Amino acid sequence: MKSPAMIILASASPRRKELLTQLGLRFSVFPVDIDETPLPGEMAAEYVARLAAGKASAALERLDGKLPAQCYVIGSDTSVVRQDRILGKPENKSDFLAMMHSLSGNGHQVMSGISVIWIRAGHPPERQTQVVKTDVRFRNLTKEEMQAYWDTGEPLDKAGGYGIQGKGAILVDGIEGSYSNVVGLPLTELAAMLGQLGLDVWRFNPSDMDLPPGECRLDEWM
Repeated sequence: MKSPAMIILASASPRRKELLTQLGLRFSVFPVDIDETPLPGEMAAEYVARLAAGKASAALERLDGKLPAQCYVIGSDTSVVRQDRILGKPENKSDFLAMMHSLSGNGHQVMSGISVIWIRAGHPPERQTQVVKTDVRFRNLTKEEMQAYWDTGEPLDKAGGYGIQGKGAILVDGIEGSYSNVVGLPLTELAAMLGQLGLDVWRFNPSDMDLPPGECRLDEWM
């Protein structure tokens, strides 16, 4: 048995790849670069939804003519938001420390936009886009802890300057909502979206497949 349809993840994030593999799916990675500058007056939820949809659309456009009869393209974007301010990846140590002082002892939200495009021969494309929010609270951090965390190198490529799936978990007092959303891809919501678009992950048993779940080359679908 092969995968029921080609799945494209429009992201190079190793965390998203791990999470998609956790669902038992086999997929190819096709990262795209789009302008991620927030629009004037754009709210955080609107921002992540627009970027997720934009990444999925950009991947689909660039793969035009290279896709089989049925395909799912997944785009995602995750932001850490504190008091309506989007906290991106820290540019340097000073930027990181400013983020930690803002988050220390306080609550914030992690927002992910996910967008799925379903392509079928003889049918117009169908798309679903959703924003998932998780409330996260940091405990009070000492300057020494902030410095020690910076020294791990972990904050450099993380939105908000921390990764809950790594040593950043030590900073977190608690969460309310999806844990996988904080990591970078809300699995409950993604599985529901795929199901509504014809791919039931519960009926897709990786043990029955010719190849194991996880990342594969694009040409393996052809």
